[in-house]
Amino acid sequence: MRLTFDEIEDDKVFEQLTASYFRELKEIPDNSITNVLVHETGEGTDGGRDILIEFDLSDDIKVFKRRWVIQCKFREDSVSPSHLKSINIPTLIHSYNAQGYLLVCKKTATSGVTELFERLNNQCKDKYHYECWNGSQFLSKLILQEKIQKLFFPEYYEYIQTFKNKVK
Repeated sequence: MRLTFDEIEDDKVFEQLTASYFRELKEIPDNSITNVLVHETGEGTDGGRDILIEFDLSDDIKVFKRRWVIQCKFREDSVSPSHLKSINIPTLIHSYNAQGYLLVCKKTATSGVTELFERLNNQCKDKYHYECWNGSQFLSKLILQEKIQKLFFPEYYEYIQTFKNKVK
């Protein structure tokens, strides 16, 4: 058995999973994140923002803040620019005083989205950052997150626990 999104029921649970992943980042030992605030949109139209993340990061001299607007797409097909057309992403980033926009996809983004984000990263006069995680990238980040697996992937978690118990 491998970790997949098969246990995730719908887009709301996918958003909750994404928010939980970011909440848990501050628990990882030896990273520079000292605090994480997660603001979820809730029910209704989100205007391109499902989650707003605020990080406090430390470089051992000073703590500084980073803010990201996150959009989750729980689609069976690839996310294309047409799925983002109602959003002016640079304006969205600016309106939240954020440093970037992260698109988290259940599957993948099309080359059109990849090219759009490359263009925006290269040409943005405000130096905003535009990133996209496809499903396999996101799953690779979740593979070591037992607390999240137990909550969102109970079948997978139980399967893995049987092997851990045999090793003991």
